[in-house]
Amino acid sequence: MFVEDEPIEQEFLQSIAQEMLGAEDKLLICDTGMQAIKLAKQYRPDIIFMDIMLPEMDGISSLQEIRRFLPNACVTILSASSDFSSAQAAISLQVHEYLLKPVKPEKLRQMIRKGLEKAAQSEENGATETYQIESAQECQRFIQEAIDYIQQNYKDKLTLQMVASHVYMNAQYFSRIFKRELGVTYTDYVNKLKIAHACKLLETTGYPAYRISTECGFTDPSYFNRVFYKQMNMTPKEYKKSVLARV
Repeated sequence: MFVEDEPIEQEFLQSIAQEMLGAEDKLLICDTGMQAIKLAKQYRPDIIFMDIMLPEMDGISSLQEIRRFLPNACVTILSASSDFSSAQAAISLQVHEYLLKPVKPEKLRQMIRKGLEKAAQSEENGATETYQIESAQECQRFIQEAIDYIQQNYKDKLTLQMVASHVYMNAQYFSRIFKRELGVTYTDYVNKLKIAHACKLLETTGYPAYRISTECGFTDPSYFNRVFYKQMNMTPKEYKKSVLARV
């Protein structure tokens, strides 16, 4: 992955990389620090070339975030400045090389070659990186982001895959940590939100059950009835009667 905001530099980096990458290799290019974080979470690149001076978020700050979930990626910093503090920060983030611009083509080829060799070795050793969240604090942050997204969109056709993609996680892994953190499965959590909304509509509107089913994001009214009964121990019609009886 190349993170560079200068178009001429981008073209140079891309031309060298395309000489060396195979058909199975994916080349990612972006021009801001925030984009770099998103792409790194989604694709988990083995090799990263990061400019320091970037829009939105500088290269060092972006790399600090990326290192939280890609600790083993081969990273090379590209900089037009020999600023000592930036070099120190790069060292603390386990940067493999700190290159001053303009970068010589052969030096760039050398760093790409090293990165490819390191990635191949990791794969041979069975150490291919998977996206795992180590700290409890980091895990809770991602789950809270997922919950916020679910609560805003549960009335739509919201799948587990859609939510996992929103927080840049593998769907299977997201499902596992969601249940671990909240004590319920993703499906049960979403259905509880939907049924709570259905109860509110039954209490405050005269909508028939099929419309309430649609309003709550169910595509199949019979499935809505089954889920409602499972949670409330009565049908939507019986719930409506109980509400009217309390008035």
